[in-house]
Amino acid sequence: MKKGNANGNGNVTKRTGVKILVLCLSLTLIAAGAVGGTLAWLISKTSPVVNTFTYGDINITLEETDPEGNDDPTDNSYIMVPGNTISKDPLVTVLAGSEACWLFVKVDESDNLGDFIEYTIAEGWVALDETNHPGVYYREVDAVTEDTEFGVLQDDQVTVLADVTKEMLNGLTAETYPTLTFTAYAVQRDGNVEAIDTVAEAWEIAAAQSN
Repeated sequence: MKKGNANGNGNVTKRTGVKILVLCLSLTLIAAGAVGGTLAWLISKTSPVVNTFTYGDINITLEETDPEGNDDPTDNSYIMVPGNTISKDPLVTVLAGSEACWLFVKVDESDNLGDFIEYTIAEGWVALDETNHPGVYYREVDAVTEDTEFGVLQDDQVTVLADVTKEMLNGLTAETYPTLTFTAYAVQRDGNVEAIDTVAEAWEIAAAQSN
């Protein structure tokens, strides 16, 4: 018997077996790592999208030159001379940043104004309905980024009728002087607002809220 073969070859066989075992374990760990990587959660994140809901607005002013030079005229007086024109410049301004709107001006006359004064509404204004809404005029205004002005009277004036007599003038009192009053309104104009489909509906809303 060759003992050397038994001892020598046996050790070689054992060492070879250990190497094979270690290699198998290594391969197993590598494979486990690969599988584990495949099963890991995949995560991705977007930047936030912020939706901020603000509001639109409409702002208007109505001003005119005061013959007496006051800073904030609301009650002006004029001397009537038959046949003469009188400067009168009511001006409606839609302020910057206002949304699209129906812009109205309501002209109220005293019962006797037509006996003394005549005037013409400036171009661009449309009479709403002389039968049901006398003295109401409107125009459509788009959203504005800067102050936008609209004169109310043609040539910024009224005219005293030529046939007014001295007797007619002398017959007037503080309670019966002819008066002409302007008031401006603006109502949101948006096709998506079903409650305000027409300019007439817009005026009804404006008139109701102003009472």
